[in-house]
Amino acid sequence: MRIKLKLFATLTALLPPGAQDHTIELELAEGTRVRAAIEQLRIPPELARLVMVDGFHLTPGEVEGRILREGETLAIFPPIAGG
Repeated sequence: MRIKLKLFATLTALLPPGAQDHTIELELAEGTRVRAAIEQLRIPPELARLVMVDGFHLTPGEVEGRILREGETLAIFPPIAGG
């Protein structure tokens, strides 16, 4: 199945070659869970602070159990500090 992956801020350095505007399309196996996709992309779990699918924030439990579907967009933001 194909999904869109969007990484933001410091995570953009982890995007595979060919990414444009912090986005790339990926081919994943049917039934891939969000946590498995994060691991497959070698994104350190502690850096995947805000995880969204199609614009909806996922709780930590949802990150573990949510199965991605064809055409969805997975967006990941790192922890952000500032003031």
